Amino acid sequence: MAHDDHHHDHDDDHDHHHHGHGHHHSHAPESFGPAFAIGIVLNAGFVALETIFGLLGHSVALLADAGHNLSDVLALGVAWLAAILGRKAATQRFTYGLGGSSILAALFNAVVLLVVTGGLGWEALRRFYEPQHVAGVTVMAVAACGIFINGFCAWLFARGRDGDLNVRGVFLHMAGDALISLGVVVSGGIILLTGWSWVDPLTSLAVSAMIIWGSWGLLTGALAMSVNAVPANVNLPAVRRMLEDWPGVTGVHDLHVWSLSTTETALTCHLVVPGGHPGDDLLEAIQLRLGKEFGIGHTTMQLETSEPSAAHLAALHA
Repeated sequence: MAHDDHHHDHDDDHDHHHHGHGHHHSHAPESFGPAFAIGIVLNAGFVALETIFGLLGHSVALLADAGHNLSDVLALGVAWLAAILGRKAATQRFTYGLGGSSILAALFNAVVLLVVTGGLGWEALRRFYEPQHVAGVTVMAVAACGIFINGFCAWLFARGRDGDLNVRGVFLHMAGDALISLGVVVSGGIILLTGWSWVDPLTSLAVSAMIIWGSWGLLTGALAMSVNAVPANVNLPAVRRMLEDWPGVTGVHDLHVWSLSTTETALTCHLVVPGGHPGDDLLEAIQLRLGKEFGIGHTTMQLETSEPSAAHLAALHA
């Protein structure tokens, strides 16, 4: 953790609070500013290229790829905006800052991607009944450019794909596009050799299926974060066991773990310490271990000298 801020309220022997804030910036999304800019420019140019030649060559597969790349431009822009907002300092109204906007961005990107895919899939189905001559050479040449452009963009975001849901989403978009472009090249070659125009809408449907399969995890992950689910990378039973096994702690209740953003996790809990307040060293040691073992950088712990009453527990689970 880069730094920790500690605030302790010692109102009485039964109510002690500790707030710890740790931040991990090794692959923070804001560090990808140049990558976002390059990705947006390259993909926007490629969308124009694919749209023009898709219309001229009567290729719904190229148009499908153009639609996907257009959604990538949108995804890059929204993810970049979320990264910028995430750096804004906390205010009196937004006491956690605006990091939560990154969760909204991931959700928005996933939904837009699925909607665009659905529309393109419908057009592909229509093309089976109304086949058109497809220019195979044009399809192959344009899609080949896509392999290079999307492969390069995926490489720009590869180092941060495990640390942030938005960066992971962008990486998946780019890597998926490179594979999709390869598929479109192959379909163009088949059309060129055989004259089978139906291969084009079939490729479009395959592209759509790949997009949906690759985006499902992004959608479910963003939905879970938006309703304060425990992050997928946090083992809550292990967190509880670690706290319960801590010397001097006899009970843990009101334990909550949730995502503040796509990169930051928070925890609040009540610890029962019959021996009274053991000093700040215990709180800081727990906070350090939560950060190192579980990636939880924002912690608030309340110390109590006795187990909660039955009425209190009943109210919690009501």
